[in-house]
Amino acid sequence: MSDELCKPFDKDRKGINLGEAAATVILSINKPGGDAIQLAGGAVSNDANHISGPSRTGQELFQAIDAALQESGIDKKEIGFISAHGTATLYNDDMESKAITLAGLQEVPLNSLKGFYGHTLGAAGLLEVVISIQSLKEGKIIPTKGFDKAGTAMPVNVCSNLTEKELKACLKTASGFGGCNAAVILRLN
Repeated sequence: MSDELCKPFDKDRKGINLGEAAATVILSINKPGGDAIQLAGGAVSNDANHISGPSRTGQELFQAIDAALQESGIDKKEIGFISAHGTATLYNDDMESKAITLAGLQEVPLNSLKGFYGHTLGAAGLLEVVISIQSLKEGKIIPTKGFDKAGTAMPVNVCSNLTEKELKACLKTASGFGGCNAAVILRLN
């Protein structure tokens, strides 16, 4: 637990902050009109490394990312940004940087939003999916609050300023207790 606001992926991070949230997404097999978002692919893996510590290699999160990309059928060059789990803990941030590098996505803009509202535990993944959907629709990549100096095992492209650009798809990653890893690809219709 950090005694100050958390700093995901930052060299001087001290750990997580807890937050509270709730989120809902309605999934449908019917193709909606308008600016709906498609869940193009998704996958989970489990590294069973430790009850609360992730794999040290990132291999298992990479497997989920790779499977989600394959299921989506899109080229990884179409990924406009990555909404990372980004807990601001040494092991999680390093593991994610390794997984993203294994996936060949280290140049893609990446953010973690936990500096804004803390780690909402079970709600974190879905909350960040909802925010990612809005980012895709508005063509805006939200910066990583608290990020100043790169501090992960592998270099990743942490977004530190609000970025506006045309976006087609994004990758959302999540990692949880017991070594559960998830990745989803969201795409504009």
